Amino acid sequence: MTIQWFPGHMAKARREVTEKLRYVDIVLELVDARLPISSRNPMMDEIIQQKPRLVLLNKADLADGRETQKWQHYFEKKGHRCLILNSNEGRGINNIVPACKDVLQEKIARQLSKGMKPQAVRAMVIGIPNVGKSTLMNRLIKKNVAKTGNRPGVTKGQQWLKAGKDLELLDTPGILWPKFEDQEIGRKLALTGAIKDDLLHMDDLALYGLRFFNQYYPIELASRYQFNETEAALSDVDQLLLIAKKRGFQDDYERASQMIIRELRDGMLGRFTLDRYDEMGVANDD
Repeated sequence: MTIQWFPGHMAKARREVTEKLRYVDIVLELVDARLPISSRNPMMDEIIQQKPRLVLLNKADLADGRETQKWQHYFEKKGHRCLILNSNEGRGINNIVPACKDVLQEKIARQLSKGMKPQAVRAMVIGIPNVGKSTLMNRLIKKNVAKTGNRPGVTKGQQWLKAGKDLELLDTPGILWPKFEDQEIGRKLALTGAIKDDLLHMDDLALYGLRFFNQYYPIELASRYQFNETEAALSDVDQLLLIAKKRGFQDDYERASQMIIRELRDGMLGRFTLDRYDEMGVANDD
């Protein structure tokens, strides 16, 4: 299964982000806590350059908490202030403005030394599709202004939004990179919903999800689909056939695959993290 998706509006968005960086004080880089590295655009450092940054690990309610703590430590060791969020429920949202001011404390101090009254922090929210940017924006501004949708590609324009007196936000569309050199990253993004489903083979994706859960969260998988000891030891293909039968889909493996993926994304199989800190080759970086 080769996965690729780079709509034309994403190329345009990248150009606009680069052009508008001069107007913001800080970049809020939103990533999915279930895949903190794979959900980062590898061109992000090139795009942002030296602009101050706050990394936000969103959807932490769906991620393995032990792994999330490791990733927060990793980003902070890399020199980026990092917060853990669940923007869907608003957890951690109130920490964003104080964290922005902390990152920008030298600039704010310079303004005060010149007798200037500090202005509202102007921030750009950036990230790949479906990491929860619009939900975060709506939480911050306390209005449903930013369009939301549990699918990639909902936000296609740019808009300034006021989040109280201390923060102004520039929303941007989600930006993927033109080519996935590592198809494993593509599969991870697809499994969490960052790529449109109609571009995917759902049965292949469901099998990938079953393999992952069998390796890292076998108890949760067995509990969800009521596997006995023998069924838990079956191959991923046989488990897919079994789940289809148990759920009454008979030989409709496409429907069974769609159900498995939906339940996995919704957290019905439990919290999980696809980017395993100890296996991503980054442990020595910090």
